[in-house]
Amino acid sequence: MTEVQHSPLNGRLEDLRSEHRALDHELKNIADDPLIDDLQVQRLKKRKLFLKDSINHLEDKLVPDIIA
Repeated sequence: MTEVQHSPLNGRLEDLRSEHRALDHELKNIADDPLIDDLQVQRLKKRKLFLKDSINHLEDKLVPDIIA
């Protein structure tokens, strides 16, 4: 793949990273709030984990395998 072909993947990767950072920030802000529903926190954590997995998947597509 050329760099031009990577461009949409790079854009998607940056979007996922940005959302992951935003969720991390939100989780840190609500961690000490006793009024926050535990189910809401659990959903945010699941979404964050899904984003991390998606980021790893895209990074694997962008970085070629190196055979040693």
